[in-house]
Amino acid sequence: MNDSAPALCACGSGLRPASCCRMDAAKLLPPDATRHLVPLIERAIQAYHTGAIAAAERLCIEVLESAPDRVGALRVLYDIRKAQGQSRAAEALIRRVVALDPNDLAATNELALILLSRGDLAEAELHARNAVRIAPESGQAHNLMGMILTEAQRPAVGEYHYRRVLELSEGRDPILLANLAWNLKTQGRMQEARALYKESVAAAPAIRQTLLGWARLEEADRDFTAASDVLDRMERLFPDDAGVRISRAVLLGRMRRYPEALAVLDAMAARSQNGMLGPDELLEKGRLLDQMGHFEDAFAAFTEGKRLARALSGNQYLDQQAGQLIDRLRGFFTAGRLRLLPRATVRTDVPQPVFILGFPRSGTTLVEQTVSAHSRICAGDELPLINDIANLMPRMLGSPLNYPEALSELWMGDQRDGLDNLRDHYLQKVRQMGVFSPGADWFTDKMPLNEMHLGLIALIFPQAPLIHVVRHPLDIMVSAMSNHFTHGFYCAYALETAATHYLRVMELVQHYRAEMALRYLPIRYEDMIDDQEGSVRTLLAFIGAEFEPGCLSFHENRRYARTASYAQVTEKLYDRSRFRYRHYLKHLAPVIPILQPVIERLGYGIDGDGG
Repeated sequence: MNDSAPALCACGSGLRPASCCRMDAAKLLPPDATRHLVPLIERAIQAYHTGAIAAAERLCIEVLESAPDRVGALRVLYDIRKAQGQSRAAEALIRRVVALDPNDLAATNELALILLSRGDLAEAELHARNAVRIAPESGQAHNLMGMILTEAQRPAVGEYHYRRVLELSEGRDPILLANLAWNLKTQGRMQEARALYKESVAAAPAIRQTLLGWARLEEADRDFTAASDVLDRMERLFPDDAGVRISRAVLLGRMRRYPEALAVLDAMAARSQNGMLGPDELLEKGRLLDQMGHFEDAFAAFTEGKRLARALSGNQYLDQQAGQLIDRLRGFFTAGRLRLLPRATVRTDVPQPVFILGFPRSGTTLVEQTVSAHSRICAGDELPLINDIANLMPRMLGSPLNYPEALSELWMGDQRDGLDNLRDHYLQKVRQMGVFSPGADWFTDKMPLNEMHLGLIALIFPQAPLIHVVRHPLDIMVSAMSNHFTHGFYCAYALETAATHYLRVMELVQHYRAEMALRYLPIRYEDMIDDQEGSVRTLLAFIGAEFEPGCLSFHENRRYARTASYAQVTEKLYDRSRFRYRHYLKHLAPVIPILQPVIERLGYGIDGDGG
């Protein structure tokens, strides 16, 4: 006789796998067969609301082991696991509630919030959209859409949903005002955002997140005195708040008071339970040490920050997925196939895109700030639309295949205009995002790693300028280690995987250039530093715009760049980031063999002077 307890589901719900994540819907009993369990569910709900958590948990598990589809019991067990901090179990349970009852507004909102909190914006948006469909006059649903779309870099559409909440609400909730203020800040509308923060704080003076957002707005808008005043206020309200301290360190760093900024971070570590900083704080510390010339300590901080980020997030390079997609792109976009594919026609009634391509931290923000200082070029920033089109393409072209193979539908008589539809979808979304400016003939799209989709871009916008910013690959590796970004299948969570993905992408670019005609201009970051005016003239001539001297003063461009480079592009052109890999050469040794072919192809070297 085996007295051992039955194995429980790995998610931590407390149920057996067959009653949880491995549930077979085909084996569920009809509702009438489990009607006798309803009194147990009612007792569980009552026990939970009277604080008898253990009894409520026991009753829920008893019900769900017999009837895993009883939503009432699932909801109570979800609330229990959420309160216990068992996030994996809570997510599994609320997912089942949503699957069983797609019209459950509260559960749909809960699931969307869980996904938003861990950064899974694409799936969070799916559920948030469903919440709005379920209840189009629910302020909560619209607020959630606003939050998600703002985080997903579609703030103009997010603004619409925040303003819908204001329309649906009787008053002006301070938290909503702060959310809208952050949204406007990401759009570069600093004055409007500042006014909303002031109104929010006047109504509710001690909301931490509101004050923190306000301080970050002032720092981003270069009013360091105002930012410091808000942080002083926060320190009086929240004396040991980690968010206040990291914001103070960032602010001091921008003011070039590096030792003081470092002291703030060291004090944070001393106050923490384990005497250590978190991943974001470690990367900030490394950047400060780099500015101070303490390169050994800086790289140690970068390395530990990345290790801790992997451990805490569970994210690592999606090697197989990245490799498979790149292989499929290479296999589909060949000269023979491209010869048979149509091209979209060119719209003349709207501004045209200028695609600024490049690996994260290669200098794309510098190029965008430079060209968008032109009177006829507006900045679109990081538009997620090419990726969106790749995902939507099968449905839009009526294909059973995924991208890129779905493009084969263009050979069908009823899809010969398919690329025009994709083009119009892109331009409509750009308009909805509020990118177009009066008098502009062009707008920029500088989504990192769009160069993976050069073939698709050239089919949809055959005359669009494709500006590829290249930089010494080892400098890019240093930047990948010193900053947190998730672009590129999480490649930047480790040095070796960043190098692997960089090589894959650059080889794919070479493939595109060999197989199809492209309106393509490579521009070296180092040339922008060494010969700014010559490089700017080349860029503008390639786009088709007349030279304007104001483009040389890109640092006076008052738009807010929504990237990690937002601070650097507010300064005059400097060369301290040029060939900084020299300080880290021994740490970069493991990836030099990986990158050597592309280093040589781009005309760089690996030596003491960076040539």
